[in-house]
Amino acid sequence: MKLALTELVEPLAGDELAITRAFYESRTAGTGPSSLQELLAVRASRVVDPAPPTRAVEHILDGRAVSVRVVTPKDGVVNGVYLYLPGGGFYMSSAASADARSTRLADEIGFAVVTVDYRLAPEFPWPAAPDDCEAVALWLLDVAAERFGTTKLAVGGMSAGATLVMTTLLRLRDRGLAMSFSGAVLEAGTYDVSAQTPAGRTIGDEYFIEAYVGHVGDRTVPDISPTFGDLSSLPPTLVVIGSDDVVLAENLAMVARLSAAGNDVDLRLYPDVPHGFTNHPTPVARRAALDIGAWLRHRLDDESA
Repeated sequence: MKLALTELVEPLAGDELAITRAFYESRTAGTGPSSLQELLAVRASRVVDPAPPTRAVEHILDGRAVSVRVVTPKDGVVNGVYLYLPGGGFYMSSAASADARSTRLADEIGFAVVTVDYRLAPEFPWPAAPDDCEAVALWLLDVAAERFGTTKLAVGGMSAGATLVMTTLLRLRDRGLAMSFSGAVLEAGTYDVSAQTPAGRTIGDEYFIEAYVGHVGDRTVPDISPTFGDLSSLPPTLVVIGSDDVVLAENLAMVARLSAAGNDVDLRLYPDVPHGFTNHPTPVARRAALDIGAWLRHRLDDESA
């Protein structure tokens, strides 16, 4: 395994950590919905207005009822395309909620960012979400050159979105297409929803799992729990995780599995931050965003070499 760090935990300045710790000390930690009724209430409270001000443009794939939001760099120069799969436990994702994040990334690294509004459980359980994400990935392979002027592609996701990155790449790999993406960013994914591994058992009773795969008898299917799959022949991967994340063990296990399968893996472990920290307004989150951007630029540079 090759790591970019000389230390396991990413070194950060004392003031960055102090400000970040103060943010979490004053913030009440959230918990996910534990029933359909709670889920519907949370969705209602999180409605995101997709209208301006935003540069995101909604697009519906031809022949598929899959919607994406596209943000291009403000200077109009597109050096690559980043397919982003947002998180939300497979049951409360929103592409529009990622507009600000997508805009910052597009402007900082010169990528067009394409965010997927995949179908949500329990109304649309597995395999609806991975079907939608695969459809968008295949669409990009077909249209990227004409629509964006580049065939340089990367993919990433947060939480459930990271899980869907893995399932999408495994599907593409089986088509011989996974290496069409020059890199993958996995932020705090869940890779075993079967509760068959020690890491997976830490979240085994969560409602989102019942909503997503409650109808499935064998949840070790790699399209559901990627940790059980053949992980060979995948693009270089960056795993981003916080030291206080409930799925830390799952992510460390995924780093080991990817490395054992012969892939290029980079781990970035950030101190004193919980699940979802990359979406929070803290210095550590900003540092992670800069690290992700630098890693993606490096991947594109390697692709150009």
